[in-house]
Amino acid sequence: MELSVVVSTLNDREQLLSCLDALADRTPDSTEVIVVNGPSSDGTTGVVRERDDVDVLVEISDRNQNVSRNAGLEVVTGDVVAFLDGEYVVERSWYGAVEGSIGAETSVITGPITGERSVVPDPGTPQTVAGRRVTLFAGDNVAFDRTVLDALDGFDEYLTVDGARDCAHRVAGLGFDVHWDGEMAVRSEVGTDGGQTDVDWGRRYRALSYRLAKNYGAHPTVLGRTVGSGIRDGFSGTRRILSGDVTPTMWATDGLEVVSNAAGGFRDGIRARYRDRSARRNPNGVSARHDRAVRKYDRR
Repeated sequence: MELSVVVSTLNDREQLLSCLDALADRTPDSTEVIVVNGPSSDGTTGVVRERDDVDVLVEISDRNQNVSRNAGLEVVTGDVVAFLDGEYVVERSWYGAVEGSIGAETSVITGPITGERSVVPDPGTPQTVAGRRVTLFAGDNVAFDRTVLDALDGFDEYLTVDGARDCAHRVAGLGFDVHWDGEMAVRSEVGTDGGQTDVDWGRRYRALSYRLAKNYGAHPTVLGRTVGSGIRDGFSGTRRILSGDVTPTMWATDGLEVVSNAAGGFRDGIRARYRDRSARRNPNGVSARHDRAVRKYDRR
């Protein structure tokens, strides 16, 4: 197995250094490490360039993780490509899990992430959407056989959130399997303070309706899942009003954001579906542009 690891980072230099240290210690010397940085302002470029265990440093100007992943994918050479967020440290069993599963002809392998507030739904229970069985995975800890990524044309850069969810639907649409292995584990070495990040409801619902419309067209499940999710979140918002966590004005503003962005995402998803009528459903993938990198430092 020739493994390439694409590490995405944005203003988390200290955590990135821990991530790279673990990769150097827990994977073979032959592992190709690609760091995609940007646009960071914390000195990440300098400290990465000083390391001799990073094969390529790619600087980008977009604050979009799917652009970061695709920028890394453009320069990898391995036949297995893993994507890792610079916030996480791989466990000692991580490499062996990747090697063992991909060697058994598994198309995609993913594993647990610890130390974060939100987690992927139960990986042992695939979702069924419009008759398609979809196994979700976290884009911050996943490895692909290179042929799968070529078939997918990478990630959809229209999406600023939930790009891995869209990718999971397309993986299922192309007939590839996703394997969950508890040994392919990563963790965050920085503890959380118990707080909760505010949800960007507009971006979340634009992503939801876009990926459903793009992958399934004007199917009843698209409207049903979008409306159903909105009703559940609406009830949750009502409970937060009653508990005093939010004001009715904030709740109403969020509701308008949900409606407008869900409609916009549906419109753009239908357009994207007709722009790319192939099974990969990705008009905004790797092949769509070649100007992601502002600068590259290649040691190879």
